[in-house]
Amino acid sequence: MNLPHTISELVQAQNEFNSTAYANCFADHAEVFDEGRTHHGKAEIERWIDKANQEYQATMEPIDYDEKEQILSVKTSGNFPGSPIVLKYHFHLSDGYIQSLKISGLYPGNENP
Repeated sequence: MNLPHTISELVQAQNEFNSTAYANCFADHAEVFDEGRTHHGKAEIERWIDKANQEYQATMEPIDYDEKEQILSVKTSGNFPGSPIVLKYHFHLSDGYIQSLKISGLYPGNENP
């Protein structure tokens, strides 16, 4: 699967639990929407992913990438109920950085989150 460099770097950073490298994939004023909350800016994104890494130890296995829509589907495994699950990462990329990311879940019987 051919992923944009920034997305490949994000997956690698997540699988190494490297919160700083993860945050460095984002533009300075980027936003992440996950679990009903929006995180603004690289510093806040780094704090959010660091806390999530400590709590869930989630790894990402890319299973599909829609280049036109910039949506990455991943099998996510970790220390959380229902693991593994499939998540969709809705990216907006610009100038080699992630400008925004929305994470949504795909659960059995709910294929359209």
